[in-house]
Amino acid sequence: MAEKFDIEERWPELFVQLDEAQRRAVVQSLAAAWHEGWVPNREDVADLIDEARGVISFEEYQRRSEAKAERVRTRRAVAH
Repeated sequence: MAEKFDIEERWPELFVQLDEAQRRAVVQSLAAAWHEGWVPNREDVADLIDEARGVISFEEYQRRSEAKAERVRTRRAVAH
């Protein structure tokens, strides 16, 4: 896990799309997961922001998350 939670500094262009309440909700969600050991990538952050803005539905957000998890499982299986 990274020593510093600097998600807004890493991808500021994603966060400018949010109002203050949306930004706070996204950052809190990401921070909670980060404290559990998850390190988000740009795609993860962009998808969560799209869901917060209403660009995609919660169901689409879940579908994308499941598809990413499957890609990771497949890569790990091929690597072993």
